[in-house]
Amino acid sequence: MSHQINDEIRDREVRLVSESGEQLGIMSAHDALAKAEEAGLDLVKISPKATPPVCKLMDYGKFKFEQSKREKEARKNQHVVEIKEVRMSPGIDVNDFNVKLRNAQKFLAEGNRVKATVRFRGREMAHTDIGRKLLMKFAEDCAEVAVMDKEPKLDGRHMNMFLSPKVSRDATK
Repeated sequence: MSHQINDEIRDREVRLVSESGEQLGIMSAHDALAKAEEAGLDLVKISPKATPPVCKLMDYGKFKFEQSKREKEARKNQHVVEIKEVRMSPGIDVNDFNVKLRNAQKFLAEGNRVKATVRFRGREMAHTDIGRKLLMKFAEDCAEVAVMDKEPKLDGRHMNMFLSPKVSRDATK
């Protein structure tokens, strides 16, 4: 959002606010600009939709710098949630299943969502119930760290299910 500053302000009357936030009253834009120059500051229109528009005396360069610093800090603190995929087949062995389960639990602990997929090949399509049972067992084994977002759903030759990390009470404090 760009602000109008100094000579860009073309309104006849403006409500002027000092640098400290004190109301200086309604005056012509020309007088407000003169006060800004007298104080060695910029006249910045902060509320253009008000009647009359509200302008503030401030150091615009410093204001922009502070604003960019706040935005940079906010970006640094946000965590992008990725979707990690774990693929299996209906005839998966116990040990392979446990490896996939540990990987999924690790992804969930990092705060990412997990998409568990069972791929059916050839005649395995006749036994989609085996894949559904496998995904339900997977969700049950991840239950202490995850919540099931979407029930297992057949999509062509793949059956998918989504898991999201549980929000712990410690994280909200």
